[in-house]
Amino acid sequence: MSGAVRWSGLAAAIVFAASLLGFGLALPGYSQVVHPVAVLGAMGVPHALGFNLLGFVLPGALSATVAMGLRRRLPGDAGWSLRVGVQLVLLSALGFAAMGLLPLDPEDLDNPASSLHATAWMLWWVAFVPGALLVALGLRRRVAWRMLASASVAAALSVLFVALLAVELMPAGIAQRSGYAAWLGWLCIASRNPRA
Repeated sequence: MSGAVRWSGLAAAIVFAASLLGFGLALPGYSQVVHPVAVLGAMGVPHALGFNLLGFVLPGALSATVAMGLRRRLPGDAGWSLRVGVQLVLLSALGFAAMGLLPLDPEDLDNPASSLHATAWMLWWVAFVPGALLVALGLRRRVAWRMLASASVAAALSVLFVALLAVELMPAGIAQRSGYAAWLGWLCIASRNPRA
């Protein structure tokens, strides 16, 4: 496994967290607890382009690297569920990157720009959840991949919970960040397990 792929998941997590923290501190009145992540990259917000590139596009590209590296490391006898799962995870990474290319319009959450951003967000989680579950299904009997199989189930269920229920139970900022944290944690494991 190349060194770049092995560290792509961790790099995505660090870049995302640093961007979220740094741009959040630079925006007066921004609350990590209350406000969605996308506010930092919304149209008209100072430094929005920088956040979109560093907070969404770069981590999305790094996560795509993880998915492609995982695809190359699959066992030769990997079945359809594993192969389709990895393809869905790659699609999810592209959805995450697209959130930075299709910024939210905070003045009108129902206009086409905001709808495109919401579609990219939905692509991220709707592709990741079944993708990760299929990865877990495909790896369930492979001892060397046990950590990734377990992490795939945990991350998929966490992201699903956040997308469908958590916003009703906790502040939106915390709910969304917990979903992103589960996904980024999965990327860290997927980029390094098993060692090749």
